[in-house]
Amino acid sequence: MRQLTLTDEEAGTLRRVLEQYVSDLRMEIADTDSMDFRDQLKREEAFLKKLIEQLGTDGG
Repeated sequence: MRQLTLTDEEAGTLRRVLEQYVSDLRMEIADTDSMDFRDQLKREEAFLKKLIEQLGTDGG
């Protein structure tokens, strides 16, 4: 298992970047015709949301 140590400022910056990416990803999901690709993007979105949640609790 890998572990990453971030300052509060780094965690906040990473959280904001991920939140913006997830916002863009939602638009991509909505515009995707391929069901397989859409499912892959949804899995990615769910994973990133978990990371954002962890950054929110540990990073400030």
